[in-house]
Amino acid sequence: MDHFLYRDGALFAEDVPISEIAAAVGTPFYVYSTATLLRHFKLFDDALEGTDHLVCYAMKAASNQAILKTLAQAGAGMDVVSGGEYMRAKAAGVPGARIVFSGVGKTADEIRTALTGGIRQFNVESEPEMQVINAVALELGKVAPITVRVNPDVDAKTHAKIATGKSENKFGIPISRAREVYALAASLPGLEVIGIDVHIGSQLTELEPFELAYNKVAELTERLRSEGHNIRRLDLGGGLGIPYTRSNDAPPLPVEYGAMIKKTLGHLGCEIEIEPGRLIAGNAGLMVSKVIYVKSGEDRDFLILDGAMNDLIRPAMYEAHHDIVAVEEPAVGVEQRPYDIVGPVCESGDTFAKQRNMPPLKSGDLIAFRSAGAYGAVMSSEYNTRPLIPEVLVNGDQFAVIRERPSFDEIINRDTIPEWL
Repeated sequence: MDHFLYRDGALFAEDVPISEIAAAVGTPFYVYSTATLLRHFKLFDDALEGTDHLVCYAMKAASNQAILKTLAQAGAGMDVVSGGEYMRAKAAGVPGARIVFSGVGKTADEIRTALTGGIRQFNVESEPEMQVINAVALELGKVAPITVRVNPDVDAKTHAKIATGKSENKFGIPISRAREVYALAASLPGLEVIGIDVHIGSQLTELEPFELAYNKVAELTERLRSEGHNIRRLDLGGGLGIPYTRSNDAPPLPVEYGAMIKKTLGHLGCEIEIEPGRLIAGNAGLMVSKVIYVKSGEDRDFLILDGAMNDLIRPAMYEAHHDIVAVEEPAVGVEQRPYDIVGPVCESGDTFAKQRNMPPLKSGDLIAFRSAGAYGAVMSSEYNTRPLIPEVLVNGDQFAVIRERPSFDEIINRDTIPEWL
């Protein structure tokens, strides 16, 4: 469920007409619903009720500070994967004790920043990283809390570019080597081993891969405890998918996911962390764009938009599907026709959809890309010197611009011309 609905023939974000936002900020833009963000966070929090747990929002999905602050005030922790994300979380008021640092390539400077500013744990991905964390912790006179990310070699049954739990993926330590790696960690005086981390991929639409992975984690927990390790926290990652099309079978609900976690891991008495991102932010956001031209081709018609692949890269990068709807609600029974929906960037890959049925549209009409709240604005760029588009947050009948569109002068003036030119 989201809070983007038609009323009296117009698409609204909560209680604000999309057309009103477009008139105020121009197109294209992203718009997020506070009510949807909070509802989705609460679904996860409620799903783990009765367990010691923390829901850490995977902020790589959408990292605007207004979104982070909204979720943090509801009780969320944060899962970060870079020093910049760590600084964003802190700037949004999230205490270090609620920040988990993941990622395969943490640098010594990033580790130093997190240890100085406070960190809940590092999810360690390799032995060399473990040695660096130990060295930095000793340099600072601190002890770094860590989990080790194990790779359970489980097929997540998702897109190859977002699968992370198979043996050929770059993430984590093979679960077959976990015991020796934990023994190494226990020998390093700058580290405190507190748990196990696992994350098998993104946009999973079945519970079976999770269950296979978590059963392996349960077995590993008991084995490591028998060898003297105080395993008291299990970080289970994120990855639960969302429905990108209204016609698709819905992925499992958070309550079903929570029940499976309790069934597979509840007997261990561990604190549970989960790191959802897409399911919290995905359906909480739209990208709104305007039709520039309707162009007739040899055997097809094109809707040419002012939004482009630099604004929403997912279709070009992942062949991802987004439902695309007219902001003005089509009349009942209106005949739809197929269009290729494209942007103005000089790349054939700047195509959002091919032969997508849409109501008749004309220059100036607004359309909205649904389920664009995750991996939309955060993956955008200024390719073709196209400004990053505004982000807008709606709360009831209010809206605020939470990222401005930069001017061309601001973009160009970032360049520095060498003296010899």
